[in-house]
Amino acid sequence: MSFSFKTLTAALLLGGSTLAMAANDGQARVNELLSSDPQYRETWQGVVHKEERLPEWVMNLSGDAQQMNAVEEDGDKYLVGPLCETAQTCLNKRLIVAVSFDKKHAYAMLVEVPAGLPADKSPTRHAEYRFLGKPDEGMQALLKEQLKKDPNWY
Repeated sequence: MSFSFKTLTAALLLGGSTLAMAANDGQARVNELLSSDPQYRETWQGVVHKEERLPEWVMNLSGDAQQMNAVEEDGDKYLVGPLCETAQTCLNKRLIVAVSFDKKHAYAMLVEVPAGLPADKSPTRHAEYRFLGKPDEGMQALLKEQLKKDPNWY
């Protein structure tokens, strides 16, 4: 039992994400954000309320999601993770979301790849990117870097 505790403590210290980890046991997912805290809901509504033609799953952050990770950008800490409309359509429609630990800022990158793209065609060359929340260049780079972590993204 103490080994698990030591491992967890080391992971928390190394990750520099004790606040987020302690708050949600490291299991935060994008599709649970809006229901987990009213401040996240308010911040996200501020991001999407003036956007046009956003799909319902983006507006509501509903769909298939993986665990979020704590990352740092320009001295600020964020929870970042992917959201897909469905697990089956993830290569074609996905959203990479970043929310600040203080819950006051949220950014996202909507990535759309044409359906039916042949397997020998690189999704990166055919993707359309749409940024939400007016991210600066550093945040745009962070969101793109998260996308590159997907082994199916080349």
